[in-house]
Amino acid sequence: MTFTLPADLADQFVRRVAPRKRSHYLAQALAQKLHERDQQLIRACEVANRNLEVQAIEKEFDAISEEFREPWTDAKAR
Repeated sequence: MTFTLPADLADQFVRRVAPRKRSHYLAQALAQKLHERDQQLIRACEVANRNLEVQAIEKEFDAISEEFREPWTDAKAR
């Protein structure tokens, strides 16, 4: 995996983190950031699920009971 960091950030990283600890440091930082994003998404979903408009739209979709045919499964072979 290859990526580029802004020069000033790379300089700080090299100065502050020992060479043998850099991979571990980046792995921990990335894991933490991804966890934070997951938590934000969970909170956004919880807020949306409490919204009465969203609940009404969801109820409308749940009322649709017909099965829709997919064009690629119903097409005749050539």
